[in-house]
Amino acid sequence: MEIFLQQIINGLTTGSVYAIVALGYTMVYGVIQLINFAHGEVVMVGAMTAFTVIMALVGAGVPLPPALIVLAGVLAAIPVCMAIGYALERLAYRPLRHAPRLAPLITAIGMSIILQHVALLIWGRDPRAFPQIMENASFAIGGAAISTVQIAIILLSLLMMAGLTWFVYRTKFGIAMRATAEDVRVAALMGIDANRVIAATFVIGAALGAVAGVMVGTYYGIAHYTMGFTLGLKAFSAAVLGGIGNLAGAMAGGILLGLVEALGTGYISEISDLCRWPLVGDLITERCAADGHVILFGSNYQDVFAFLVLILVLVFRPSGLLGERVAERA
Repeated sequence: MEIFLQQIINGLTTGSVYAIVALGYTMVYGVIQLINFAHGEVVMVGAMTAFTVIMALVGAGVPLPPALIVLAGVLAAIPVCMAIGYALERLAYRPLRHAPRLAPLITAIGMSIILQHVALLIWGRDPRAFPQIMENASFAIGGAAISTVQIAIILLSLLMMAGLTWFVYRTKFGIAMRATAEDVRVAALMGIDANRVIAATFVIGAALGAVAGVMVGTYYGIAHYTMGFTLGLKAFSAAVLGGIGNLAGAMAGGILLGLVEALGTGYISEISDLCRWPLVGDLITERCAADGHVILFGSNYQDVFAFLVLILVLVFRPSGLLGERVAERA
């Protein structure tokens, strides 16, 4: 029971991050039906920028509380990522808005690779360790433990999701975003500046990604120029799981994917222990007697779950849990 509860806590933490990153994918897809594969690299740039600022402040001995130093990293990462998001839309995607869908898709992959190599030039090939400047105390919950970093990630993610939902459904600009998502041409005829709305969508998604990057760096204590690739694919899987183009779906998909990944990681060794299964165990009696366990898959298969979920969703429910049919818009 303790293991189950611990994996639930871990899953909610990683799922919260996936949900925030997935919002960047789903917002852009909802407005212009583009899968921005460079979004994971925007998250990476946010983490690396925050790392640089935090290390500079710590190295200079600036007398600020640890929480304010981390906040300074976040505040530095957000405008950098927003600028990248705007540049991607303005320079890479807007000229191809009316091109065949394959062109912006290839461009997105190209921008992802370009951002990785720019980060490689700036920060180098070696992983960068986030300084542990904040006390990461743990609290017991039913035999499991939850740290202050996990609490902060979950609460901040919920706050950001609630704030974005309010912005989209309760503000005039949010109404313009939803109108543009319904039909760009009709929205333009109604007086909405579609280009401005689309650019703002990229910028907002990039800002969320910057915060997510700092969350990942703080939680795992490390940042690397390739960290955005796998994280981005997982978040994309979460967006597809929930129904890409749907904000609530991206949030639900992110949380659900995090839980599936955590529970799978926690129990896959036990489930794939061949000695547990009588029919198979009888065939390998000698190995079971010698080792006690013959495990097919270990916790290092963690990343497999996200892509397994993606494949299953695309095969059995392409629309995701809450979304519209992808095939109709792709």
